[in-house]
Amino acid sequence: MGCRRVAVLAGAVSLAVAPVLAQTTAIRAGHLVDPASGTVASNQVILVKEGKIAAVGTNVEVPKGTSVVDLSGSWVLPGLMDAHVHITFGQEPPLRIGAAYLEEGSGLRALRGLRYARELLESGFTTVRDAGNEANYASVDLRKALERGWFPGPTIVTMGKIIAPFGGQFVGAPPEAGLFWHFEYLDADTPDEVRKAVRRNIFYGAQAIKLVCDNNPYHCSEAEVRAAVEEAHSAGLPVSVHAFLDEAARAVVMGGADSIEHGSMLSDELLQLMKDHKTVLVSTDFPADQLAAALPPGNSWGIDAQAMSAALLDRLKRAHRLGVTLAFGTDVTMDLPGRTRAEMMFDYLDVWASAGITPAETLRAMTTTAADLLRVKNVRGAIAVGQAADVIATPENPLARIQALRKARFVMKNGDVVRNTR
Repeated sequence: MGCRRVAVLAGAVSLAVAPVLAQTTAIRAGHLVDPASGTVASNQVILVKEGKIAAVGTNVEVPKGTSVVDLSGSWVLPGLMDAHVHITFGQEPPLRIGAAYLEEGSGLRALRGLRYARELLESGFTTVRDAGNEANYASVDLRKALERGWFPGPTIVTMGKIIAPFGGQFVGAPPEAGLFWHFEYLDADTPDEVRKAVRRNIFYGAQAIKLVCDNNPYHCSEAEVRAAVEEAHSAGLPVSVHAFLDEAARAVVMGGADSIEHGSMLSDELLQLMKDHKTVLVSTDFPADQLAAALPPGNSWGIDAQAMSAALLDRLKRAHRLGVTLAFGTDVTMDLPGRTRAEMMFDYLDVWASAGITPAETLRAMTTTAADLLRVKNVRGAIAVGQAADVIATPENPLARIQALRKARFVMKNGDVVRNTR
């Protein structure tokens, strides 16, 4: 068996792992939401066996002895997804670029991730994609622990260390400091170096690949992006690339990457190119208050939080108007006093609403589209026979009011009831 075939099988197995449950559960869903079509079916029964959905419909036979969950007064839908989280990274404001990465080792990172994992799951996020900054593969170890059922948490699609041109996301460090960023990043400055970095990440457990393309005056070339795409796709893994501006983003699109992360300052021309090439935008549209909290004392970065937030909103509006495929992703990395990571992620719903994106479109971006981008759509992201039983319920219709997602009162993960406050 060739090395690429082994990688494909390893990635497929790790994405599909779920605890095997003896319990059979029937969910009586008063309103069953299908995000893919934006429709609601009434009075449905969802039969769950061994962590998967065995039947859905109005005339489903419920075996004797089955545990019944009555959600007849709720809106039931697939678990939510966030395509851009940093589950093992966090800090109190203000954001400290550089030094923060050196303050916590891999062990503490994993424990931090364990805290966030439970918090996100109980809030209704049943699948997330970790976008790096995980020290020495701490998110991979966290994912393995969750897959083994040691702790509750969402499915995590891990990306390993971020691949970038020399220096990672740092600028102007003194030579005496050494290559300290290797704790978080893999330097790759030629197509061959990119291929080697992709293989290294796959070896250590990455299920997707992330590049940072333009955090410095120099950026990835189209050939380097294409090398990452060829290597990752041959192993069955998607590629996402951090890019802010048109020049780098053009190389990302033409190199065949699956998504652009952020794309903060993209022109209409580049957004149209993304649409034409079916490149997904994971837009990470930071709310103004979160941006303001991230700024250092005295705002030494010279950033106007309100102006930047307005620019992000404008780019989101334009991307939506042009028909770019959008997947929901937040990029929250701070711990604001009195607020959970999940609450801060839900703040992004207001940004999407301000951009004129309908609740149905937002919900699709948090389920169907995200599942497709993360390459788990055959396993998760819909309430359908054979899918993993990742189910949440809200007291209001999220297709009418997207903020209803903040109030998930029932959460099931792989058939296991995690939250039930109905």
